Amino acid sequence: MNKELNGIIVINKPKGFTSFDVIAKLRGILKIKRLGHAGTLDPMATGVLPVFVGKATKACNILPNNEKSYKAGFKLGLKTDTQDITGNVIFEEKSNITKERLISKVKLFSGETEQLPPMYSAVSVGGKRLYELAREGREIERRPRKIYIESIDVTEFDEVSQSGAMKIRCSKGTYVRTIINDLGEMLGTGGVLTSLERTYSSGYDISQSHTLDEIELLAESGEGIECIMYSIDSAFEQYDKIVLSNKHTKLYKNGVKLRLEQVFAKGGNTYRVYGDDNSFLGLAFADNKSNEFRIKKNFF
Repeated sequence: MNKELNGIIVINKPKGFTSFDVIAKLRGILKIKRLGHAGTLDPMATGVLPVFVGKATKACNILPNNEKSYKAGFKLGLKTDTQDITGNVIFEEKSNITKERLISKVKLFSGETEQLPPMYSAVSVGGKRLYELAREGREIERRPRKIYIESIDVTEFDEVSQSGAMKIRCSKGTYVRTIINDLGEMLGTGGVLTSLERTYSSGYDISQSHTLDEIELLAESGEGIECIMYSIDSAFEQYDKIVLSNKHTKLYKNGVKLRLEQVFAKGGNTYRVYGDDNSFLGLAFADNKSNEFRIKKNFF
């Protein structure tokens, strides 16, 4: 592909792929190196993985919407070293939890809480990933991290098999398998994650996603993938929009600091900034103290 691509592709990550595997596969399909993703998914997980292409890679670390939603399958009466069904079993016994008791305990996870990152995770401690240490048979002390669970609901539960499913809306950095593990600890039975599908991430829904096979077919057909790409500014829709005049567009592009009254900006707010031709230029912050329209990130 010779044409420069800049935008966001919402991938429906297949099971068995790491997030890096998805990027590697797309590099081959799109013939482009400049790719990034938002929100790592475990290999066993499927679902929404926003991939940032070209200039859009500059947006990966400044996304304003970090909410995630998941459909999670689980089983009680079991514990593994990875907190999911792929790990080595370290505890197993018959469980007799009722649906009523399960739901009463699940409700306790709502709101702001603290979560201890699992050893099998990509969290970095002392320059080394926790999963690397775990594979060496080492377990080190970790610090709990604050997370926020907007909602958590049991959608299925079979009291005979002690397995079920739940829907979870939560903040960035939440480990769903750790929720299941902690739930199992609370119930005194143990619990493991058996399946995970991310249905929403950083403003993008699974209904907007495409499989790697679909993208490969589009690329091979010559139709191009622009038809399924989202614009860079779609990641920042929660910010108000400011369109600069022709004069102020030139000044802004040259790095000249504009006054708030010149661009009709309200102090304390972040804005999506567009040129006089309505092209997306980037993000800027209206600084009350200096009365300046400060550039946060350029995308031109």
